[in-house]
Amino acid sequence: MNFASVRIITDDLDRLVEFYEKVTGVSAKRPAPVFAEFVLPSCTLAIGHSQTVQLFGAGTARAADNHTVIIEFRVHDVDAEYTRLKPLVDEWVQEPTTMPWGNRSALLRDPDGNLVNLFAPVTKEALERFSGRN
Repeated sequence: MNFASVRIITDDLDRLVEFYEKVTGVSAKRPAPVFAEFVLPSCTLAIGHSQTVQLFGAGTARAADNHTVIIEFRVHDVDAEYTRLKPLVDEWVQEPTTMPWGNRSALLRDPDGNLVNLFAPVTKEALERFSGRN
């Protein structure tokens, strides 16, 4: 089994696509008006309009109702990304901080309220743990 992607369901696809294009620096692929994908070297982030949920069956997902998942992006320099994105982000949950497990991390909310973590391993142990990963 291979992990393929994470999909966010939203009522405002264009707004969320524009936000993640700015965060990732990657243009979204739009194979349909109600669906977009960010194909990154290590993963794919998909965004679907809430209309797409009907294709999977009623009640399978609700837009902007996530309280358990954090979308994480490994970055080269957390502090530089924080500075770059600070004017674009409405809510910062945590300014750059070094976590007990050795990652430097900044936590924000996207326009739908989903938590997004920008992190970089910075301690020797964390760097070793991520060695060989994209």
